Amino acid sequence: MQKIDWDAQIGRRLQLRQLHVFLAVVQHRSLAMAARALGVATPTVSEIIADLEHVLGVRLFERNSKGVEPTRYGQALRRRTLIVFDELKQSVEDIKQLADPTVGEVRIACPLGIAYSIVPPIFERFVAENPNVVVHFDEVITSSTTRDLQALRDRRYDLIMARGGDSMEGASTDDLDIEPLLNDRLVVVAGPQSKWARRRKIDLAELTGETWIMQSADTGNYRILARAFERRGLPIPKANLVTVSISVITYFLGRGAFLTAIPRSVAHFTSLKVLPVDLSSPPWPINVVTIKHRILSPVVARFIACARDVSRPMRERADRNFNGPPAGHARPRGAMTASS
Repeated sequence: MQKIDWDAQIGRRLQLRQLHVFLAVVQHRSLAMAARALGVATPTVSEIIADLEHVLGVRLFERNSKGVEPTRYGQALRRRTLIVFDELKQSVEDIKQLADPTVGEVRIACPLGIAYSIVPPIFERFVAENPNVVVHFDEVITSSTTRDLQALRDRRYDLIMARGGDSMEGASTDDLDIEPLLNDRLVVVAGPQSKWARRRKIDLAELTGETWIMQSADTGNYRILARAFERRGLPIPKANLVTVSISVITYFLGRGAFLTAIPRSVAHFTSLKVLPVDLSSPPWPINVVTIKHRILSPVVARFIACARDVSRPMRERADRNFNGPPAGHARPRGAMTASS
């Protein structure tokens, strides 16, 4: 590979049109199909790709019987070119927002456990304060943090809200900014009519033979709960129902027969009762994750500020006394409870 001189070869000769055509060829895996999509002749596309390869001094595509595939050089150029065009699109949005800061879009994703807890009040506050901003929200699979982070890197989202601890284990995060919103924790809950709801003290061993709703073994909920029983030398309870559906969990716990373990932030927004059971579980933070060194648009920055404001009361309460008072202890009138 020849030495590339930025001023002589790239700065003066590389054109956005070439990169646009390059991405079209990568997408369609065919010069002819890319040409049709762009509304130009196939020889024009071929000439542009040849010029681009000449500027860079490498082969960007390999021809085969199925069309063309990007070489490792082409794959590297694709990754950075997507960023270039994404930043250009974002700059246009920034200009629009500078002209009218009340408009814009935010693209967000988070797993079910977060979507059911602090996300609705954040959205409610943000939409009320920014009525002309469009929020695009996706609920993602809890066990696929690596895939969700890749979607963030691919610019499908402006930010994701994800749990730390086990949920981030094995994921590469060097290129990410991770801001903790709230130090959550796993708790055992029951319905308000459960025989356990009024107990002031419960030992974990008492719950091994109870009827449990569990999450699948690849979730953080299950791993944290399983370790709590294992540390005590206790068998992991048998699951009578396996689901991550909060509506199903709330329904069956409300009928009094089941127990389950969920994040305290979820219990805060339901009618479920947090039981005084010591799981000795580590903090399980809820984080806002963005791309490091990527300048956030004003509207995305406002959304993150709103998330901080909404989560502050829960965060401050957790800082004062993370597990909360034992069940049955009186609270000051009007105080926020974690189980209602």
